This record gives sequence, C-alpha cells and structure tokens, in this order.
Amino acid sequence: MEVTLLGTGAPAGLPRPDCSCAVCATALGPDARAATAALVDGTLLLDLTPGAAFAAARAGQSLGGVRQVLLSHPHDGPAVEVPAGLPQPGRVPDGRELALLTGHRVRAVAMDAGGTGYAVTGPDGQRLLYLPPGGAPAGLEGATAESYDMLLADVAGRPDALARLRAVGSVGPTTDVLAVHLDHDVPPGPELRRRLAAAGARAVPDGTTLVVGAYEEVPDVPRRTLVLGGARSGKSVEAERRLEAFPEVLYVATGGTRGGDAEWAARVAVHRERRPGSWRTAETTDLVPVLAQDGPPVLVDCLSLWLTDVMDSVGAWDDAEWAGGGEKALRERVRELTAAVRGTRRTVVAVSNEVGSGIVPATASGRRYRDELGRLNAAFANECEQVLLVVAGQALVLRG
Repeated sequence: MEVTLLGTGAPAGLPRPDCSCAVCATALGPDARAATAALVDGTLLLDLTPGAAFAAARAGQSLGGVRQVLLSHPHDGPAVEVPAGLPQPGRVPDGRELALLTGHRVRAVAMDAGGTGYAVTGPDGQRLLYLPPGGAPAGLEGATAESYDMLLADVAGRPDALARLRAVGSVGPTTDVLAVHLDHDVPPGPELRRRLAAAGARAVPDGTTLVVGAYEEVPDVPRRTLVLGGARSGKSVEAERRLEAFPEVLYVATGGTRGGDAEWAARVAVHRERRPGSWRTAETTDLVPVLAQDGPPVLVDCLSLWLTDVMDSVGAWDDAEWAGGGEKALRERVRELTAAVRGTRRTVVAVSNEVGSGIVPATASGRRYRDELGRLNAAFANECEQVLLVVAGQALVLRG
C-alpha cells in the first residue's frame, strides 16, 4: 500500500495566510506546507483540500482513479471545489467500516475532539491510521490493541495521541510515525526535526510517496538526556516535551513540598497542571534506586535540588565538616548517581540549572554550591547520549 502526502500542513496551511509570526515568515520553500491530504494507492483520498489536483500532479500522481473521498474534520472557510470526476466527499460514522471494490477497508475511529480518524487496511494487509488535526483516539482504555504499520497524526499538536496509542500497543517500535497537520507552533527545519525525533517520529515534504510497512530509519530516542538552563529559561518545559509522546512517565520531583512556603507551592502547582494526567509523580531525592529499577521513562526535575539535599546531609555548608569528611562524602554520592545513570535501562531525562556563567556568589557556601553543581552537571552529562542547553526558550544541542 502506497500513500502520497499531497500536503502535510495545518488546515490553513503553513505559512498561514496573513500571519506575520516568525514561524510563518520562515516557512518557505521546502518548509512550506499545504493543508494535509493523503492519497492511498491512487484510489482513496483522505481529506480534500484546495489545489488537490495540482498537488497530485506535482507528485507525479493523478486523482483520476479516486473512488472514495473521506473527510476527517470540518473544513472552515469557503467550500472546497470538487475536481471534475471525483466523487462527493463524505464521512464514515464512528465505528462503521467501509469496503472498497479495490480491496481496501476503511474503519472510522472515534476522536476525543471534533473529527474522524480512519484506519485503512490495504489489499496486502498493511494497516494505516490517519488522524485529524487536534484529535486523539477516544475509548482506547480496555480496547483490544490493533497494531498499525504507519501512523499519520498531529504529533506536534497532540503528542498525547501518540502516547495513548503506544500505551495500548497500537503503535510499536516498527510503526512509521509521520507528523502531519503541521502548524506554526513549532519552528520549521532543524527544530521541528529535533522535536519529532525525540518522540520517535518524522516529517516529510509535501508530495512524498511512502510505502506502508517499509522500514524507515528514524533517529533513536536518546535514552539519557540532560537539559540545562538558567532560571525561567524553559528547561523544564523542554524536558517535559521530550517525554509527552510516551505513556506512564515517572516524574521525580526532588524539591519536596516545603510546607508553609506559598510561593513554592504555587510553582509546584504550575508544574503539575502542565504534566499529562497519565504521568505518575514521586517526590524523592533517592535517585539511585529509581534508576536501578526497570520501568517507564523517568523525568528528574531537578539535579540542582538533589545536590542541595545531599550537601545538607553531608554538612557541606560548614567549613569544618566539609574538610572533615563532607567533601569526600559528597564525591561518593555523585559517583553513585553517575554510576546509576550509566547502568540504567530506563529512558531518563534530567533537568539541572546552569549557574556558572553569572555573578560570582558573595559567600563561600554559595561559591561551593556553584562549583559542586558545575562538577555534577559535567559528570552527569558525560553519561548522557544527548545534552541540551536552553536559553530564552530555545534548545541548543550540545551533544547528540
């Protein structure tokens, strides 16, 4: 079964008409995308968009053999003209299956938002799932897993849809995950590729023809990642973004509750509200046992608070205790942590503050903490496949 993507952009396209944002201003040439539409084996058209016939011609295809046109979402704006010879577009009721004379079977999949998803089975048995923009499959809990060879979905806008499908086994290691309905919420080019690679997905230019079931090499999701950044740099958001397409993430909060501190409680609440509901939270600084266990991906936020707790426990703030064994005890704790990172079988994303580039602390204890955090970050980064530095919300790849 072959799929030609006549477009891969959001319903309004990319760049959006009359939009002056930075993404739209740079979405030119190969980064420009028409509204998403998929032509399956030249006989089934999923979503009819303006200029579909010209898009097919540019891709070396024809709409002359199309026998069924299905819409996945309400099309706003002026009515799209149906090219001569094409059947009138329609939608299949949720849960119903449509059999085509060509041997293709199409089942409508219910969404949690407006629109309809389509599970297409080709004559050769290969299976494709096509989801509408902004939608995720509904009612997957307790459902029998149906595995797909290819997924076309709004990965950038609804990464939780990918997480849900992974949770029930519908998307596995061999599923080719393609991002479509791409909008101006993610900068095109390297940043888009980096974000999709972190989710185990990819994007292709408009007009690309894909073979469903054929192996396509996608960059491996880094198993260990360190995300560095200053205060309010966006480092926690970046770390969370890297795992939001995966189910059952364990969020390890090392800061504790700090009873009575209203400002800290407000910070914690913001973080909790931002995390997917399927994630589990553990408030602990005992990271070595967590890393030693098998289990779902782990997000540690953050190493700088872990270091504060360890320095408290070894008496690092007192010069006499520091010289009398505190420094040695801290070095051992850092060695234990880095050894656990080296040996872990889990996917790990850790957050830490980068504090060595600012004003020199006025106190000896402040300088000690700055120095030890720099050493910890360097040791932890040495065990990671990927290291990022987040500045003003922009992630710079230092390694990987």
